[in-house]
Amino acid sequence: MSYKSVKEVIDLLLQNGYVKKSQKGSHVKYVKGDRTVIVPNHTSKGIEKGTYNSFLKQAGLK
Repeated sequence: MSYKSVKEVIDLLLQNGYVKKSQKGSHVKYVKGDRTVIVPNHTSKGIEKGTYNSFLKQAGLK
């Protein structure tokens, strides 16, 4: 069972000033300054809690 949806993670990044830079397959790259966060867009699977926390840490939001 997933913790957060991919859409929730992407919305959080966009609200905090990240912009979509590129996409290769199902992996989308978001950047802000010198920070880069790569989100796997496997929409049907969602994001697990540990992965979600890792995104927050990479993005400097936690």
